Amino acid sequence: MTESFPRLQARTRRFTLGAPRGVTISPDGGRVVFLRSRGGTDPVTCLWTYELSSGEERLVADPRELDTTAEEDLPAEERARRERAREQAGGVVGYATDRAVTSACFALSGQLYLADFAGGLSPRLIETDGAVIDPRLDPSGARIAFASGGGLHVHLVAGGTTETLVSPDGENVTWGLADFAAAEEMNRMRGYWWSPDGDALVAARVDESPVRRWHIADPANPDRTPTAVAYPAAGTPNAAVTLEIIRLDGKRVPVTWDVAANEYLADVVWDAHGLMIVVQPRDQKALRTLAVDVATGETTPLDERTDPIWVEIVPGVPARTGDGTLVQIDDRDGARRLVVGGGPVTPTSLQVRSLLDIDDDTLLLTASEAPETIGLWTWSASAGLTRLSPEGGLHSGRLTGGTLARSSTDLDSPSSMTVVADGVEHVIPSFAADPGLAPSVTLLRAGPRELSTAVLLPSWWEPGTPLPVLMDPYGGPHAQRVLAARNAHLTSQWFADQGFAVVVADGRGTPGRGPEFERAVHLDLAQPVLDDQIDALRDVATRYPDLDLDRVGIRGWSFGGYLAALAVLRRPDVFHAAVAGAPVTDWRLYDTHYTERYLGHPDTEPAAYERSSLFTDAAVPPSEDRPNRPLMLIHGLADDNVVAAHTLRLSSALLAAGRAHEVLPLSGVTHMTPQEIVAENLLLLQVEFLREALGVPAPPS
Repeated sequence: MTESFPRLQARTRRFTLGAPRGVTISPDGGRVVFLRSRGGTDPVTCLWTYELSSGEERLVADPRELDTTAEEDLPAEERARRERAREQAGGVVGYATDRAVTSACFALSGQLYLADFAGGLSPRLIETDGAVIDPRLDPSGARIAFASGGGLHVHLVAGGTTETLVSPDGENVTWGLADFAAAEEMNRMRGYWWSPDGDALVAARVDESPVRRWHIADPANPDRTPTAVAYPAAGTPNAAVTLEIIRLDGKRVPVTWDVAANEYLADVVWDAHGLMIVVQPRDQKALRTLAVDVATGETTPLDERTDPIWVEIVPGVPARTGDGTLVQIDDRDGARRLVVGGGPVTPTSLQVRSLLDIDDDTLLLTASEAPETIGLWTWSASAGLTRLSPEGGLHSGRLTGGTLARSSTDLDSPSSMTVVADGVEHVIPSFAADPGLAPSVTLLRAGPRELSTAVLLPSWWEPGTPLPVLMDPYGGPHAQRVLAARNAHLTSQWFADQGFAVVVADGRGTPGRGPEFERAVHLDLAQPVLDDQIDALRDVATRYPDLDLDRVGIRGWSFGGYLAALAVLRRPDVFHAAVAGAPVTDWRLYDTHYTERYLGHPDTEPAAYERSSLFTDAAVPPSEDRPNRPLMLIHGLADDNVVAAHTLRLSSALLAAGRAHEVLPLSGVTHMTPQEIVAENLLLLQVEFLREALGVPAPPS
C-alpha cells in the first residue's frame, strides 16, 4: 500500500533522513567524515567515513549495534539541546574529532563512545559516572571533555581515568553548556572550547538564578509534576553567563569583561593566534570582539560593529586566516559583506550569509545574488572571489586541505553531496526518500517591493477554473520560505493538489535582500509583514486571473502561525480562514534576545509591543466591518519555546469578544512539528478545516 504524502513526510522528517550531513574533512583533505541514516525512513543516524584515496565508504558507528535499548534514553540537557537545534533524528546526531581527524567521540543515550577511523574496530564504550553531554576530543586526541551533572569533566584516553575539572557552585549553575538565549537565538550550541594545544579549556558558567521560572504542565497526565523551565521572557532577567580558563593542572583564570554592559556571550574562538570572545549588549546595537590574555584573563578590544537599530550575529565569524588576519561579516553600503583585515572584499551585489571554513588563506562562504538562491564562493587575496557552485539553487559545504565537500539542491533535484579534490569528483550517496510528488513552482517578484514569491497550482488544474487561494508563509525575520529548493515546496504542492492556488511570499524582515529589508520590521512585527502578504496576493491575482480572492485562506507555524492569526483578525476583508500553529500572540511572552532585537525592551518601547500583539485585534467584537473568520489554533502543550499560554490566552480573549474559533491542543508535543501519525493527521485536519471554511470541493481522484 502506498503511503500518503503526509505520512511519508512525517516518517522521513520532511525527507531529510538518509541525506549526508555534518561533514568534517581531515587536514590533508583525504578523509571525509559525515552523518547519515541507513535509509530515507530510518531515524537512527550513523557515523561514516569516506576515504578519497581508495573511494571506500565505511560505516563507523551504527547506534543499533552499540545501544540495545528500544528507545533512546536522553538526558534532559540533551533533549533541550536537540530542541534548540531543531534536531528531529536520533542516534549519532553530533560528534567531535581530533585535529588530525583520526578519531571521534560521541554520546548515545548519555553514554560516551570513542571511534577510531583507521583501525576498523567498533567504537568502544567509555564508562562514566552520570550522563554525558556534548563530548569533545582535544586537538591531540589524548583527552575527551564532556559536560555532566552540571560540571565539566575530562577523560584521559590512554589512562582510562576521568577527572572533574569543575563542579557546579550553585543550585542553578552549570558549566560547559549553552544558555537558552544563546542556543535558541544566537546559534551558539556549545559551552566550552579546547585550547589549540589541549592543555586547557575555556568554559561558560551559566547561572540561571536570575531567570524567572515557568512551568510546562502535561494536562493529559495530571499525576505528573509540571516541569520548571528558566525562560528569559522579554524585559526579564537573562541567565548570568561568564567564562573561565581552566587548565588541566587545576589553575583557573576568570575571563574579565564588562558583563553588565555586554551580557550576551555570542561566541568564543580559540585558534592558533589566541583566544577571542564575542560579546553583545542587551540592546544588540553593538557586537564586540575581544582578545583574551590567557595568562591573566584580561580582555582588549579587537573589533567592534555597531548599528543604531541592531547588529546581526552572522555564522562563522569572527575568524582568522592562516597569517592571523581578522575576518568579519559586516553591513556596509547597504549590503552584508565579507570583511578581511578591516576592508570589504565582496561586492554590494552579493549578500553574504555565512563563513563556512578557512583553509589557510582561502575563505569559503555562502552568499546570495538573489534572495531565493544561496551560492558557494571562495575568496583569497591572490585569487579574489570565485564561485564554486552552479547558478541557482541552494549550496553549502566544507573546505579543508584543498578538498571541497559541496551539498547542493535546486527546484528539480533533492539534496546531493559531491566531494571535489584535485579535480576529481566523488559522490556521497543520499538515501533520502522520494516524496512521490514534484513541485511545480513559479518564482516571481510581487508587489511594489518586488517580494520573493512562489506560486504553486494543482497538478490537475486547467485554466478557466476558479481556484481558492492558500497563503503559506513564514513571513518573519531570520527565515525564508521562498527558496530555489525542491524540498522547500513539497508541502505547499501537496496543499495545492488538494484544490488550492498556494502563494508563498517572503516579506520585509526575511534575510537575503540586505540589511535595510531585514530592519524594516523594527518596532513593528505586525503591519509590515501583513501588508506584504496582501501586496503579494493582489499582484499574483493580476497574473493568475482564476484566483478567487473571495476565498483566501492562510496557514503557518511559529511566526507563520502568528501571521496567520493576525491576518484574519486584522484584515478579515482579505483573509477568510486561518490555521495558526504554535503562534506567538503576545511578544512579552517570547524570549529576550529575539524579541528585544526587533521590538526593543518592553519598558522603553511599550507601543511596539502593543502594535505587534494579537490581543488588541482579538478584543474587537465581530461586526459587519470586522466579521469573524474561521480560525484554528494549534499548539503543543510541551512547547518550551512558544509556550502554550500564547494560544490559551488568545483563545480566552477571542471568547470574551464573542469570536468563535477552534483550538487543537497537542499533548506531549514541543515546538517542533510532531512526528508520524500525529503529523500526518495534522495536515489532513488542516485541509478539511480550510475546505469547509472556504467551500472548497475535494479534488478529482
